[in-house]
Amino acid sequence: MSLKLFTDPMSKLEESQQILKELGMPPAQQNEISAYTLLALASIKEEDNWSNASKESKKVTKGIMQFIAEVYKREYAPNTRETVRRQVLHQFVQARIADLNPDIPDLAVNSPRTHYALTDEALEAIRTFGSRTWEKASKAFVESVGSLQKRYAKERESALIPVKINEVIELVSPGKHNEVQKAIVEEFAPRFVKKFKVLYFGDTAKKDLHINEEALASLGIPINQHSKLPDVVIYDEERKWLYLIEAVTSHGPVSPKRVNELEAFLANCSVGKIYVTAFPDFNEFKKHSKEIAWETEVWIMEIPDHMIHFNGDRFMGPR
Repeated sequence: MSLKLFTDPMSKLEESQQILKELGMPPAQQNEISAYTLLALASIKEEDNWSNASKESKKVTKGIMQFIAEVYKREYAPNTRETVRRQVLHQFVQARIADLNPDIPDLAVNSPRTHYALTDEALEAIRTFGSRTWEKASKAFVESVGSLQKRYAKERESALIPVKINEVIELVSPGKHNEVQKAIVEEFAPRFVKKFKVLYFGDTAKKDLHINEEALASLGIPINQHSKLPDVVIYDEERKWLYLIEAVTSHGPVSPKRVNELEAFLANCSVGKIYVTAFPDFNEFKKHSKEIAWETEVWIMEIPDHMIHFNGDRFMGPR
């Protein structure tokens, strides 16, 4: 007796997601709300063929979201319209899947009459989905307008920040936090640490961008819990000092609570520990100055040659 296997056909939502993927949309715009938005713009119901897709201008709330609720029984909260506008339609326009205000091109930016419609070239390609010409049509569309996914990836790559970590150039994601971390390695360490090695560097996008597990283990640091480590860990091989450094751009200086956490975490680490909070500028330091623990250090990126010592009488004396 032979068994015949049946594969359930894709739902219209799944088909819509497939279309978005093959038209070059980034993963973030292949999600449920993006797929429903495409269905609404194309006026496609569950029983329709994509060849019946049509071009009809729709507003966000009383148009796209209303269609989704009435046809697909998927209701989103009213404030979701901003998500649809900023995280779906904005990208649809960039990818030439949709036009903004095609009926009234000179409409004011914040007009309540703002509307969206499929572009002619997107509609032409979408109508072929499920047919033998879809592959050719989708490729032609992407070749004509470009893949937004590839464009975004290229833009992100070009914006990455190069950081020299132990003589190797690493690329980290852009942002103020990583700018401070870069400065810690390239500005702070050469000034205040003698013979140093970076043991840990956590990118905001990739937490364990650089981690020397062998070196950490040799110092008695439980690397299976490295998520508890501060942003940057630097080891002074000559003096056998471990610098535990938090980069602060909005929160998280080395507070008394943080010192207690790290002391417990580093209970088996026998080398000298130095706690440092690094700030981008003096204004950011002032915001957090009351939170900083005694017996710790502060370094400010905009005045890299100086340190602020929260160390009592250790550095007391005439100059």
